[in-house]
Amino acid sequence: MNGLLENGGSGLIGSSVPMVELIQIIKQVAPTDVTVLVTGESGVGKEVVANLIHLNSKRKDKPFVTVNCGAIPEGIIESELFGHEKGSFTGAIETRKGYFEAANNGTIFLDEIGELPLATQVKFLRILENGEYVKVGGTKTERVDVRVIAATNKNLEHQISINAFREDLYYRLRSINIFIPPLRDRKEDIKPLFDHFVKQFCGKNNINFKGISDDAVGYIVNYNWPGNIRQLKNFTESLITLNHGKIIELEDVLKQLNVPKPETTTLPAVMYGFKERDERQLLFRALFEIKNDIMDLKQHIENIEQNGNIGSNPENFVIEKEKLADLTFEDFEQELLTFYWNKYHGNVNRIARKLKLSGRTLYRKFKEYGLKNDKY
Repeated sequence: MNGLLENGGSGLIGSSVPMVELIQIIKQVAPTDVTVLVTGESGVGKEVVANLIHLNSKRKDKPFVTVNCGAIPEGIIESELFGHEKGSFTGAIETRKGYFEAANNGTIFLDEIGELPLATQVKFLRILENGEYVKVGGTKTERVDVRVIAATNKNLEHQISINAFREDLYYRLRSINIFIPPLRDRKEDIKPLFDHFVKQFCGKNNINFKGISDDAVGYIVNYNWPGNIRQLKNFTESLITLNHGKIIELEDVLKQLNVPKPETTTLPAVMYGFKERDERQLLFRALFEIKNDIMDLKQHIENIEQNGNIGSNPENFVIEKEKLADLTFEDFEQELLTFYWNKYHGNVNRIARKLKLSGRTLYRKFKEYGLKNDKY
């Protein structure tokens, strides 16, 4: 997940509104010792955010210890976290430090905190409250000065409702809750991230990147990325490795994502939960409703034309009167999409929001009508 960082590790890649807000929150909480809970789907970069908080804190020169709570068997997790005394259980041939002791004066990042057993949660809560703990098999109270950053992709409130997570621990953990939105909700960041991963991977492996077609980039930007940034990074590295020495085309992207090549479209048959048939129905419905509005406008024009005032159209979308009588659906579709293409300078995302359609459908239609933008 280091790919989420800028080259010097100074910040996060992306200029979307959620990313700008995330950076501001990190700047505010990093200098403090407040406990932070980082939430979000798998692969969004929770460990990267935790590391950035540490690097921008007064503890930056002290240890940063990462613990994956979900990867440690329940039988030994207390020993791993708090340490154990020699002879405290079979196999304990010597006294051992735990992760908290190793992170003393620094930061401990507890990933997948929702997997922590209930019995261990009680001891963890004690450390959060006063920094005290007892090693497994020990009697002496130990103390540490550790900043805690926890992360989860689970809904902890739901875990509380099924008695899988302590409510008091939840409220103690979420002094500050930083939510990282999934990549599909900040598509403006996909192209900069892809470019960064390309540059990073090619530089590391001395690869001369030949380039990528507009169609391929358009697909990458509009893909749903269920695995988020982690998936995008792995995809980029595999794509370059398997297509070394050539310009990457849409077919290469589809093959790498294991998506069948469509017969009549350059984009996937399923996107954002819609099937192709649903997309056509949505497009037809939206255009039909707007066409009805245009026909109403035509009637309005005829009613007031005798006064020399043809009224105004708030969208400034006008079709010449002589074209309306014989207007086909395809003609109207092309007129309308050309109008919005020019109005929003080819910004597919803005047009999609305006017409309440997916970028996939619009991307295909724009290409069909010869409307092209270097960004897509």
